[in-house]
Amino acid sequence: MKKFKGTGVALVTPFQASGAIDYPALERVVEHVILGNVDYLVVQGTTGESATLSETEKLEVLAFIKKVNRQRLPIVYGLGGNNTQAVLAAMDEIDFSEIDAILSVSPYYNKPSQTGIIAHYEAIADRCPVPVILYNVPGRTMSNLNHQTTLQLAQHPNIIGIKEASGNLDQCMRIARDKPDDFLLISGDDMSTTPMRSIGAEGVISVMANAYPEIIGSIIHGNDTYSKKGTFSLLDINPLMYEESNPVGVKCLMQILGLCDDFVRLPLVSASEDLKNRIKATAAAVNTRLFYSPHLE
Repeated sequence: MKKFKGTGVALVTPFQASGAIDYPALERVVEHVILGNVDYLVVQGTTGESATLSETEKLEVLAFIKKVNRQRLPIVYGLGGNNTQAVLAAMDEIDFSEIDAILSVSPYYNKPSQTGIIAHYEAIADRCPVPVILYNVPGRTMSNLNHQTTLQLAQHPNIIGIKEASGNLDQCMRIARDKPDDFLLISGDDMSTTPMRSIGAEGVISVMANAYPEIIGSIIHGNDTYSKKGTFSLLDINPLMYEESNPVGVKCLMQILGLCDDFVRLPLVSASEDLKNRIKATAAAVNTRLFYSPHLE
């Protein structure tokens, strides 16, 4: 489990103006985050626009990232949905070599009961050849994975942690207090990571690490001073990342930084001119130089 105690970057999927996947830009992004000392790569999560990639494209992106990564970092692959049988069928098409775990979002839209959520995850964990990380994001799924459900699922031998993006600190504290020692509580929101560290969270799966991997590293691996400093440095720009939905904001920022273009797939559209201008102005004030170095402690 140690490989997931740190910064996981929820990788974007760069596109060309035509809508085709921009593989040279994807390689540039992967190299950028690896050089920025992230701890693992998350492929085809929400930030990767998995909702609008075909199953073939998802597998092609996965294969490409494996090739570029060259086994330097662990890989977590996004595999979830609201149709349990479809998730299980998709599992049969995946080459799990060089995949260290899957990140599986709680079922969305059909709003299952907690009993249904448990049965869904148990079916996935029973079949999956690699460990499963739960993903609770009620703002997208409209269904909260409550702490009792998380703690029950934590007993499954193939479920190793949860990406908690509920924004409910009381819920996270109850998980932290009662979870098994080897079950990972992972922050699902960059700005919540410092307070979640204080209650026992052991990492983050980050959007902002696409642009600022070193700063997110300071939040995760630094002492309290570095963690707060890194968090405060992103306090103004982080809300802009979500104003017109993720990954619209972060792709705009990455275009400003020269990492990839800002193209997204419908129904998302690129950032408005007003938002672009505010991101550009705010980014100019972000100090990306030295935040945390293990050599300083």
